[in-house]
Amino acid sequence: MTADSRTADDRRPDSRTADQSSDSRPAADPKDSVLVRAARGQSVPNAPVWFMRQAGRSLPEYREVRRGVGMLESCRRPDLVTEITLQPVRRHGVDAAIFFSDIVVPLSAIGVDLDIVAGVGPVIAQPIRTRADLAQLRDLTPEDIPDIAESVRLLTAELGGTPLIGFAGAPFTLASYLVEGGPSKNHEHTKALMHGDPQLWHDLCAQLAQISGTFLRVQAQAGASVVQLFDSWAGALSKADYTASVMPHSAKALAAVADLDVPRIHFGVGTGELLPLMGEAGADVVGVDYRVSLTDAIERLGGRYAVQGNLDPALLFAPWEPLERRVRAIVEEGRAAPGHIVNLGHGVLPDTDPDVLTRVVELVHEVSAR
Repeated sequence: MTADSRTADDRRPDSRTADQSSDSRPAADPKDSVLVRAARGQSVPNAPVWFMRQAGRSLPEYREVRRGVGMLESCRRPDLVTEITLQPVRRHGVDAAIFFSDIVVPLSAIGVDLDIVAGVGPVIAQPIRTRADLAQLRDLTPEDIPDIAESVRLLTAELGGTPLIGFAGAPFTLASYLVEGGPSKNHEHTKALMHGDPQLWHDLCAQLAQISGTFLRVQAQAGASVVQLFDSWAGALSKADYTASVMPHSAKALAAVADLDVPRIHFGVGTGELLPLMGEAGADVVGVDYRVSLTDAIERLGGRYAVQGNLDPALLFAPWEPLERRVRAIVEEGRAAPGHIVNLGHGVLPDTDPDVLTRVVELVHEVSAR
């Protein structure tokens, strides 16, 4: 199936919206979409589905539009952000768009010297490991990111009833990049700072919580219907370290949009032991990666939260028959939760066949229909 084989209107999920007879909002309101309703634990006609990193290197149209344009520049140009964010909605018929950006964009916006290096990730020119290094950071204000608000407004106008998910990096993951100087397997400098200078660590994370929270709030106020806080590296922590040194700062970031009418998704990688704590930090939906079954995750969460997940992205490379079995199993497991948003257990891998993603979306809608 090509990107042009269906019109954008055909792919919007409005026709799958649940009964709204008791609600005065129009059917095209994204707050009535299947994804937002599932996030709130409300009844839906089918499980919604979207994919982390659905807008990216797996799409030829993305590679075409990004040719010769750096990642940071792509994230700050409303025309490119709008086009890239819409591409997977057009192609796959997913139930939500995820705002195209990067977790380090707000850091760059306040003047941190960094670059997103292809094949590596964010690289920080001057890592933060001392009190003096902390001076690189300041509060993020809406005036620092007018392009982000403009991009959201352009997108919501185009998306109609399809919700836009805004996002930000969680304080711990941002801190890890800043302290390590880039991606890290062991997070040795990060953990050394956390335990060796707890006051500096908390001051750093408090500043990052303000930055992440403001980034979420700007997107929500501009029209995003849902927000997601990514804590990609939180799975490197023990439960005790997460509780004492990370959770309060994630809670602060999520609290920045608590007064707005947007469900909050909290996702981490390798966080099976942390799921209840991630919910308690202020989530409506807890993301579950592929290492934990949804059945186990729902039990650990005590039925208090909707869940998101959790197809292993590597299974998208398998033959269709085992992939279909796993998708069907995930949909069935998710029925036990107050709400279930089907997603991958992490992001779309760059070499994924886009047509497989489209087939998964169609399968989820078919087998989850109530």
